[in-house]
Amino acid sequence: MTFDFLFRPNHTAYLRRAAALLEEAQMARIEHQAAAEHHSALARMYAERVRRLENELYRQPQGAAHGAGLAAEAGSADERPQLYSLDGSRKPGLTSAS
Repeated sequence: MTFDFLFRPNHTAYLRRAAALLEEAQMARIEHQAAAEHHSALARMYAERVRRLENELYRQPQGAAHGAGLAAEAGSADERPQLYSLDGSRKPGLTSAS
């Protein structure tokens, strides 16, 4: 019969296909590992940003811990967090109280 080759299992073709699938899986693993490292770095960066912003927003004035000079330091322009506008028409360094 002339069509016997269609029904006989071809082991070399199967092995080539398995090798191609293995290489594809290894590449996907490498890509996902790189993405996981990137996301881990982003998580660390955002954790640091949260810590920095919380310190800036909730920082106690130095005199408040000792109970002296609370009103004087709370009004100080240097101690207030600076707010920056995304609008280009505003001058940098202006605070919300200005």
